[in-house]
Amino acid sequence: MTFFEHIDALRPHLVRGALAIVLVGIVAFFCKHFIIDTVLFGPKSAEFPTNRMLSWIGTEWAHLAAWLNTTLGTSFDTDVAAFEIAADRFSVINTSLAGQFNLHMKISLVAGIALAMPYVLWEFWRFVRPALTPREIAGTRWFVASVSGCFFAGLLFGYFIMVPLSINFFANYQVSPEITNMIDIGDYLSTVIVVSMACAFLFELPLLIYFLTRMGIVSAAFLKRYRRHAFVILLVISAIITPPDIFSLILVVVPLYGLYELSIRLAARIERKRLREAETAAATDDEKGAGDEAAG
Repeated sequence: MTFFEHIDALRPHLVRGALAIVLVGIVAFFCKHFIIDTVLFGPKSAEFPTNRMLSWIGTEWAHLAAWLNTTLGTSFDTDVAAFEIAADRFSVINTSLAGQFNLHMKISLVAGIALAMPYVLWEFWRFVRPALTPREIAGTRWFVASVSGCFFAGLLFGYFIMVPLSINFFANYQVSPEITNMIDIGDYLSTVIVVSMACAFLFELPLLIYFLTRMGIVSAAFLKRYRRHAFVILLVISAIITPPDIFSLILVVVPLYGLYELSIRLAARIERKRLREAETAAATDDEKGAGDEAAG
């Protein structure tokens, strides 16, 4: 097939993928109360699961700090305000005439892209499938499920961990009591969406390493050799997407580094499987050669 023939073959898959995004976006448009009030505004509520957990951690820390201060004469801070969501310290406002409508459209589009992702990936796989060998088709059979699973796992991690930590830190941060926080709705929702989507794509790291290993670009030995460099890179990425406090940094860099170690295990497994296949193929060739000599 020529380049333009490939484009013609790709066009219906792109149309169906775009149509799926639009349809899901339309459904999300009419479910605005659930998506905006419950989902997007959830992390700023004191009843959000992560915020309840932070409040519990703050209470336990206050008890421990009080005991240490009494027993050992230390001077640990027993204030739990830093662990509790400060929803009463800021209000969300709109400063543009068409701001709420534009945000509604943007949120619907993002929801359509996120929720229709499995179908879009399936359409992409259907386009690529005719060019694959039976062995390659068997190797990519779980492509859609694996990519979608990692994507949604990262999305949930960002939404339940990163977003509440970010909102909690910036809402509690106060340079002066004379300043009242009035957060623009676009700024707030952009933080929720960008942080969640960034974590969703970061969680694709094991699959990226998997395909790079299958193509022979990286190896388990290469990943082990540059493990320290990878840790520094992940540390920098975590520092960029997290609030500037050590607790949030540790909470993010640990699972990301865990994903890197998982990538090393996947790469080593692929290499062992490839070695077994090569040995089996060599043994088969030897047996075939011996059979030909015997027949001759």
